[in-house]
Amino acid sequence: MTIRAQESEDLTRAHGLDMKLLHPWPGVDTPFRGAWCVLRPGDVSEGHAHREREIFIAMSGRAEVVTADRRQLLTAGDLATIGPDVEHSVVNPYDEDFAYYAIWWDRAMAAEFLGPESGTERSA
Repeated sequence: MTIRAQESEDLTRAHGLDMKLLHPWPGVDTPFRGAWCVLRPGDVSEGHAHREREIFIAMSGRAEVVTADRRQLLTAGDLATIGPDVEHSVVNPYDEDFAYYAIWWDRAMAAEFLGPESGTERSA
């Protein structure tokens, strides 16, 4: 078992929010990438689209996930999925922080994970 602390004091300001990439994570090999994200009151993440699928796991607070045709409330305990090539952003118009994990993956990441091992031990 490997546990990684939340590291909420070690965030970097990027893409319109405060964040910490979960990878690289020494000794842990996964078929996905991820980040711990915090939107402060009034923050709007940069709108973007990518080939990867993405899931948001809301941990605390509330915010709104925005796509071209929807604006949906996301609150602590909720999950949101974003398909590939969907332009999206996250908006926090509320008076408290919104914290969530963003996890993304695609076939290339899975193929890399399932391919020949490069000497790195996989953790389960």
